[in-house]
Amino acid sequence: MHDRHQNAGQNHNIKTSNKSFESVKQLKYLEANLTNQNSFPDEVKSRVKSGKACYHSVQNLLSSSLLSKNAKVKIYRTMILSVVLCGSETWPLTLWEEHRLKVLENRVLRKIFRPKKDEVELGVGQDPVGL
Repeated sequence: MHDRHQNAGQNHNIKTSNKSFESVKQLKYLEANLTNQNSFPDEVKSRVKSGKACYHSVQNLLSSSLLSKNAKVKIYRTMILSVVLCGSETWPLTLWEEHRLKVLENRVLRKIFRPKKDEVELGVGQDPVGL
């Protein structure tokens, strides 16, 4: 019993027939950080960071008056959301991790749907000629 507690924090290799597999605390596989504790805070943090980088790379497109809001939403879904949520179907998220993902989403959607400068100066629904 003493040996089991003494070795509890150590990594052990797994051996099967002719193969030996090293036990690791963390592994990056297909752009996902896998841990031996099934903990995803670092993965969520990494994905949010990647999402922010994608957001900054397309920020000019999202604020452009030349693109429709539908086109901007498509850019968000294909370029940002796909990077952030790839493989997330299996993530056991805490409320804090969900909050971090929601904050990023809200930031991008505010950029897409906020009024243009000339709309703000005129006021929402205000007639441009003052009638």
